[in-house]
Amino acid sequence: MNPMKYRTASVLAICAVAVSSMVGCAHGIRAVVPTDVPKAIGPYSHGISAGHTVYVSGQLPIDPKTGALLKDASIEDQTRMVLSNIRTVLAAEGLTLANVVSTTVYMKDLNEFGKMNETYATFFPTTPPARATVQVARLPRDVSVEIGAIAVRR
Repeated sequence: MNPMKYRTASVLAICAVAVSSMVGCAHGIRAVVPTDVPKAIGPYSHGISAGHTVYVSGQLPIDPKTGALLKDASIEDQTRMVLSNIRTVLAAEGLTLANVVSTTVYMKDLNEFGKMNETYATFFPTTPPARATVQVARLPRDVSVEIGAIAVRR
């Protein structure tokens, strides 16, 4: 096995993705500004549209109707709220969760992974996106889960 061969193939694949992303960016980069999600808690956009790709910022379990933080809710309820907020950001761009190609899940306690995973699966019943899940020392506002996503217009 020639490690250089695989490294070269990896570099070429990354370059191909970068070039296709740059071509897509010719359409411009703009903030996604949904009206029915919780207000951002910092200087960031809920999402960025760049060509055919929409990058959704990590969403917290905040109820958009009441502004209530679901900090003490179960991991299942927090996951449901986070994914509902992601769905709302995507809807502002005419997309659905079916357009999601990748997510990153940040959890305070991976011992709750099974519960989070069961709830998560209900939002992606057919073709679940690629996903990374990591445990972190602390999340904003001391919630148990935060999820970011990348979606592609098809």
